[in-house]
Amino acid sequence: MQDTLSQLATLRRPRLLIRAARAGTQDYTRNQHLKRVLGVTQTPRNLEALTRLMTLEAELNEERRKNAASYSIVRHVDLMIAMMGEAQLLQASRQN
Repeated sequence: MQDTLSQLATLRRPRLLIRAARAGTQDYTRNQHLKRVLGVTQTPRNLEALTRLMTLEAELNEERRKNAASYSIVRHVDLMIAMMGEAQLLQASRQN
């Protein structure tokens, strides 16, 4: 768990992308958001969800860096919102 949070803390992304995602985390609703972003019908456990989101985000970031035509900033922000939301939930559950 700590390793996943450490990896997340070391990510370097454009400042505007981070700011947009932070703004979106205020309205993060786990069940609705994860099902849509991950394309699942059943919400995975927190750590599993965060790991999957980080993998998807890394792939999307690679598209961004390569200026791929398939890159979607909306999808990227959506993934970042979910990652930040899941990280907050994971940290909160660890403190309890």
